[in-house]
Amino acid sequence: MIECHKDTAVVILSYNGAKWHELFLPKIVEEAHTGYEVIVADNASTDDTLQYVQTNFPSVKTLQIAVNHGFANGYYEALKQIKAKYFILLSADFEVTEGWFPPLHQAMERDPMLAACQPKIRYWRDRECFEYAGAGGGFMDNYGYLFCRGRIFFDIEKDNSQYEDNIEVFWASGGCLVVRADLYEKVGGLDSDFYAHMEEVDLCWRLKNAGYKIGYIAKSLVYHVGGSVISYGSPQKLYYNFRNNLVLLIKNEKGSKLLWLFPLRLVLDGVAGLRLLLTGNGKQTLTILKAHFHFYRDMGKWLQRRRDIKKLIIRRNEEGIYRRSIVWDYFLLRRKKFTDLQWKPKRLD
Repeated sequence: MIECHKDTAVVILSYNGAKWHELFLPKIVEEAHTGYEVIVADNASTDDTLQYVQTNFPSVKTLQIAVNHGFANGYYEALKQIKAKYFILLSADFEVTEGWFPPLHQAMERDPMLAACQPKIRYWRDRECFEYAGAGGGFMDNYGYLFCRGRIFFDIEKDNSQYEDNIEVFWASGGCLVVRADLYEKVGGLDSDFYAHMEEVDLCWRLKNAGYKIGYIAKSLVYHVGGSVISYGSPQKLYYNFRNNLVLLIKNEKGSKLLWLFPLRLVLDGVAGLRLLLTGNGKQTLTILKAHFHFYRDMGKWLQRRRDIKKLIIRRNEEGIYRRSIVWDYFLLRRKKFTDLQWKPKRLD
């Protein structure tokens, strides 16, 4: 067990990540004086990553996971071995900036109902733009589709200081996620069966169903390379996008809503698969069918998870749910930016 002397543990899950540590660990370590300890959890790397970190960053604590069962499981195993008040789950391909940590810490200290939060996330390769998976905070529409402030489907905005407020969101990015350790453990932590996609959304939904808030803190800025775990546009990402979205709904959504939403989503997924087939992307259609098959195959497991977490529901906090269809608004009404939605999330302060 690693016991942190400071109240926050920045936990970096690493798999063959020496190149990222060479780029990004110096600044992370440099900023540690603002109030956190740095821990690298090696997820059964097959190279000398762990030795590289131990040799070049002696102030960084390390732990080793024997078998790599994916991103979510890596954090699940690592966080069981760390004692702190706050965890910050920071992917290895993130660059932090000067003063990134204090605004996040201050927000958590100020509001005991804030269970988790994220900083502003920009794209490392195009530094003026928001990043794909996190951006200015995560939301969900009335039909279970996920999007971000600063990125809706294929449109990514430049950061022109349009999202400088601290707001309540529905989910915070797992790439740089601050979470209260006691609440993380109370709701069961990350679900390792998600493998590497939407596991943070599932965690945030459980925290919100327990009555807590999830936040976006604009004064904290980080940059994300992206695609280092599962590359954007890959069959693997498509598979987890469809399978894990269904798992999210079956685990966390209200039963009365599932009665109509779940059949509708099956139809919509079918339409998406047919569209891909008609446009010559038959392999992607097969990937969607595979995702659905595996979801149905494990239905008993998902229903048991639903029964288990139902016991934790206290007061469903539904802030951050967009009460329309983001698919309809984006593709048919051509609302490409968050500001086009004419919807203002609730402020945190």
